[in-house]
Amino acid sequence: MHEATAKAGNVSVKSIAGWFRRPARKTAEEAPEHPFRVLVQKEIADQVRSWQFIILIVLITLTALASLYTALTNLSSAIKPDDPTASYIFLKLFTVTDGTMPSFFVFLSFLGPLLGIALGFDAINSEQNRGTLSRLLAQPIHRDYIINAKFAASLTVVTIMFFALGILVMGLGILATGIAPTPEEVARILLFLAVSVLYVAFWLNMSVWLSVKFRQPATSALTGIAVWIFFTIFYSMIINMIIKGINSPTLQANPAYQLFLVKLRLGLMRLAPNALYSEAVSTLLMPSVRSLGPLTMEQLSGALPGPLPLGQSVLLIWPHITALVAGTVLWFVLAYVPFMRREIRSR
Repeated sequence: MHEATAKAGNVSVKSIAGWFRRPARKTAEEAPEHPFRVLVQKEIADQVRSWQFIILIVLITLTALASLYTALTNLSSAIKPDDPTASYIFLKLFTVTDGTMPSFFVFLSFLGPLLGIALGFDAINSEQNRGTLSRLLAQPIHRDYIINAKFAASLTVVTIMFFALGILVMGLGILATGIAPTPEEVARILLFLAVSVLYVAFWLNMSVWLSVKFRQPATSALTGIAVWIFFTIFYSMIINMIIKGINSPTLQANPAYQLFLVKLRLGLMRLAPNALYSEAVSTLLMPSVRSLGPLTMEQLSGALPGPLPLGQSVLLIWPHITALVAGTVLWFVLAYVPFMRREIRSR
């Protein structure tokens, strides 16, 4: 069998070249694999065997199990008789915390960007530094196959890992509680995992753009981590300083002005991807969340406490999902265009 159809770990530049040197088969069953599929298999094999991926997946798995243990030990105290969401037991496995350790989705919002940066910071520049990129482009394949395969392979790895981890948490929750999740709970958890994959894809495309922008992988990695630290730690501080600076003492008693400041702070905070992700997944995992903005007493008058249906929760976070998709596509375009225009020479 042709070496391009070998296992993904043995796929190399030579297998890509051999695919084109081999004469075409007459039957569809004996036709060689498409070069894009070969590239994706190679990238998946490289990703799952890399030390940065192994370290991060072990770290995320351990934190997920620790969060699950914390949620199970505090589950009885989290369920109250007057709680309208007391029937959503499985959702509480992802949100309950005792204050000593963050919940599962908080861990993902913290470690997800690191996973995306680790999978993409050396996607292009490492290939160029090793001289394999010019060898790939010397073959009669489309140039965009390379960058598309790197994104598709990394996204496939992240999707499989997150959904496997979510199913593991659900399975352990069934064994620990003896209660099966409802269809709505399963749908909410699956949507939560899908939004988590989209959140990591945002940082993945940003790191791929950095790998195209900078020649050295260390520079792109440090830049990606710096951006992550800025949005995680310093961005909220800057927004609070801005709001404090424009808050006039003479207008503190004006309800309209205070409402304007609250909306302004909320709008500025939503420019950060981690804030969009936190609001989106908290709405999915907490059906009691009925609004993501400030409410006046007139709006609260006559409102009955109760869980929000799944469809209404999705409508509530639809702008957040759209913003994450737009940001992911924007980063990909910023990486795609200069890569397609770059002149790559052999070393």
